[in-house]
Amino acid sequence: MPEALFTPHKRGYVPSEHARGPWDRAAMHGGPPASLLAGVMEALPTEAPMAVVRTTVEIFRPVPLRPVEVSARIEREGRRVQLLSASLTDGNTELCRATAWRMRIADLDIGEQPSIEVPFAGPADSVAHVPESDDPAFHRTGVEMRYARGSFIEQGPATVWMRLAGPVIAGQTPTPLQRVIAAADFGNGVASALPWGQFLFINTDLTVYLVRPPIGEWICLDASTDVDPRGVGVAHSRLYDERGPIGHSLQGLFIDRLRVAPPGV
Repeated sequence: MPEALFTPHKRGYVPSEHARGPWDRAAMHGGPPASLLAGVMEALPTEAPMAVVRTTVEIFRPVPLRPVEVSARIEREGRRVQLLSASLTDGNTELCRATAWRMRIADLDIGEQPSIEVPFAGPADSVAHVPESDDPAFHRTGVEMRYARGSFIEQGPATVWMRLAGPVIAGQTPTPLQRVIAAADFGNGVASALPWGQFLFINTDLTVYLVRPPIGEWICLDASTDVDPRGVGVAHSRLYDERGPIGHSLQGLFIDRLRVAPPGV
C-alpha cells in the first residue's frame, strides 16, 4: 500500500509524491487537496448527527507539491443546517477555498422508495487501467481505476470505478466523504471530450452533491464533458457506490491547446 497523500507536520500537511498531478511535476492533482479540505470541514464539531450534502472547492491557483496549511470554521451555526468553510494556504497565499452545507440527519417515515441498481458492470467485472508509467502521481499510484465503459485515453463519456490506494492523511482511515471528493475530481480527466495530447484541461472548481454517503471503498463516476470552441467546458459525473446512486459532481473547465504533450498516463 502506498504511503498517505499527506502527513501532518506542525501546523500543516506534507504531501507525498502520490499527490502529484498530470500537468506539472511540481504541482498536486486537484483530488488530494480537495479531499483534505473536505475531511477538515466534516471534522468540525457538531452536537446533533449531521451529514455533508454539498461540497464546493474553488481552486485559485495550482497547489505546489510542498507543505500546505489548512484551516476550517463553521460559518453559519444551526441545529438543522450549517455552512462550513475551509482554506488551504501556502504561506500567506490562499490556494483553495472550500464550503460545505451540513444537514441534520434523522429517521423519517417517507414511505418505501424505489430501489435503483447500478446500471453497469461493478468493479470486479470492469477493466483495470494500467498506467504507462509507475512514476508516483495521484492518477497512477494514488488511486486504482477500473473501467466499465471507455478508457483513460479514449475521447468521450466514460464509466470508471475508483478507490484510494492509501490514506488521505497518515494514520487515518479515509472517510466516505473524502473517498467521494478524491474520486470526483477525475470527472473531466476520465471523460475527455478532446485529445489528451493536444489540449490542456484545468478545472477551476469542484462541486459534489451527496444524497447519501458511499458504502465501501469503490466510487463510480459515470462521466461526460461538454466543451465549447471558446475554450470552456463543464464536466458532469453521476456518482455511485456498489449499491446504487449516491449523488452528482460538476466541474468548470478552462481549455487550451498544449504546446508540449503531457507525460504518460
